[in-house]
Amino acid sequence: MVAMVAAGLQMVAARPCISSSRMVLASGMAVSGFNKTVSTCANKLKSSLHISSAQPLALSRTSVSLKFNSLVTRAMSTENEKSSAPALPIDLRGKRAFIAGVADDNGYGWAIAKALAAAGAEILVGTWVPALNIFETSLRRGKFDESRLLPNGSLMEIVKVYPLDAVYDAPEDVPEDVKSNKRYAGASNWTVKEVAESVKKDFGSIDILVHSLANGPEVTKPLLETSRKGYLAAISASSYSFVSLLKHFLPIMNPGGASISLTYIASERTIPGYGGGMSSAKAALESDTRVLAFEAGRKAKIRVNTISAGPLGSRAAKAIGFIEKMIDYSYANAPLQKELLADEVGNVAAFLVSPLASAVTGSMVYVDNGLNTMGLALDSPTLAI
Repeated sequence: MVAMVAAGLQMVAARPCISSSRMVLASGMAVSGFNKTVSTCANKLKSSLHISSAQPLALSRTSVSLKFNSLVTRAMSTENEKSSAPALPIDLRGKRAFIAGVADDNGYGWAIAKALAAAGAEILVGTWVPALNIFETSLRRGKFDESRLLPNGSLMEIVKVYPLDAVYDAPEDVPEDVKSNKRYAGASNWTVKEVAESVKKDFGSIDILVHSLANGPEVTKPLLETSRKGYLAAISASSYSFVSLLKHFLPIMNPGGASISLTYIASERTIPGYGGGMSSAKAALESDTRVLAFEAGRKAKIRVNTISAGPLGSRAAKAIGFIEKMIDYSYANAPLQKELLADEVGNVAAFLVSPLASAVTGSMVYVDNGLNTMGLALDSPTLAI
């Protein structure tokens, strides 16, 4: 607006209406001259400044100055208001998220929960039944308070924690030895179907579903040494669990909602040591993401995406046995030579489930400092001169 005013003044100054009377058009907007000529200038000035008035401009210096100052003040005020407001905020206020697979405060599931909470979402979590007591006790005693700290200084609030074992769809699928296992004693309604029903009963609906689950009982075995049972267990816990979760939660998800999962580059590249069928499970998860995006999109207007995250030294990842070496390799070879933070994955997740990503579905987004782009290991001894 100020630029428009200045341009208008330049146009008037460039073509003065009264050359003989030495009319001066300065910062005070003083206009002198014959009434007729000044009236003509006034009309031109009014046009250039887009000022509408019932009074002639050749009125008084004070009147014109007040109008001009008022115009500039309004323009500057508008610009200041625009600059102080966030341009593209991730706003999840009024949204409710269910995050499956949170059992401690140092994994990607926790980081995603924090990011969604920071954006204003209400957080519900599903925790593996054997880890439930420890997690709830730590939460209650404040052991996670430092990790719960949000950017605005408040603590993330987890509204409710549900016991969950996503390997089982319904009570009739649970074997007797699991039902009688002491690690499941005291817990109830923890199959996928039961948890979805409990959430519906407690809250009615959700907007966001996050799958942060993976398990391979034979992950340390090479694929050629993996048993059928171990292979199918990895597929069941790491990929079909996402299908089951979306199947049972979809009826209580509000249209326009979103679901995300976490995958790993072992689905596309050979990662020696990441065995037991886990690489196969991640490949299945990525394929399912595309199919589910179509089906959930057409059926309920729900978006489905997955994040291919780089290695993180979480407690769960340490089961692989060489996670620290994987982290070191990523640091040495990725385009961005820095530590990958769980919060960085959480931030991308917040974007993907927000209205800012309203046209993004069926996609896999890499959050790995660019490691996926590399075809040559820079720290390879063969490159040494």
